[in-house]
Amino acid sequence: MKVMKEYFYETHMHTAEASACATGTAAEMVQAYARLGYSGIIVTDHFFNGNSAIPRQLPWNKRVELFCRGYENALEEGRKTGLHVFFGWEYNLGGTEFLTYGLDKEFLLEYPDMLDWPPEKYAEKVHEHGGFIVHAHPFREAFYIPEIRLFPDLVDGVEVINASHKNPEFNEKARKYAEKYGLLQFSGSDAHHTDRIFGGGMAFDREINTIFDFIEAVKSRKGYRLLPGCKLR
Repeated sequence: MKVMKEYFYETHMHTAEASACATGTAAEMVQAYARLGYSGIIVTDHFFNGNSAIPRQLPWNKRVELFCRGYENALEEGRKTGLHVFFGWEYNLGGTEFLTYGLDKEFLLEYPDMLDWPPEKYAEKVHEHGGFIVHAHPFREAFYIPEIRLFPDLVDGVEVINASHKNPEFNEKARKYAEKYGLLQFSGSDAHHTDRIFGGGMAFDREINTIFDFIEAVKSRKGYRLLPGCKLR
């Protein structure tokens, strides 16, 4: 019996270049994922309204350039290792965090006022430009999250498996929430360190070559499965 090959993709991870809470550089994270057999990663560093490593006093254009270093360094290392590297970010709205896919540096440069947008305007602009939003760990309880806020009409999907969670109840609540509203379901490791990659992500039955391939594959609701997460190393 022929065993079908699967391609593993990380949907939620950070680099030390742009996320203040990360210790693994972009190159180190790429190497770690390659060793674990992943085919690709989406770099989702904390944006300026989250735990960002980018100095706030710099001009907007400079901040964006520095922010994108994590992705760009990962992309360069990915070309050496054969790992696909895609761009995204984690946008924080008062503790509610949105993984944003399908947009680029030019979008960020175009809107220096975006930190002042309410959730509705953020979602509107992202979708207007062809982007895609996943609500990250919607039921996480932490010191930086003052309240649980849900926006089923604004997001495209929900992270129902955040493999870094120690409390499985958070993920179970997220799954029920996604099912209730018919939202697409995602899994991610939320990795910040090379020695703590928790086996999250999504396994596809085909190679995913661009972020748009990823989005369209998930929208089809077939040909992939969610990785349940486990401490791989």
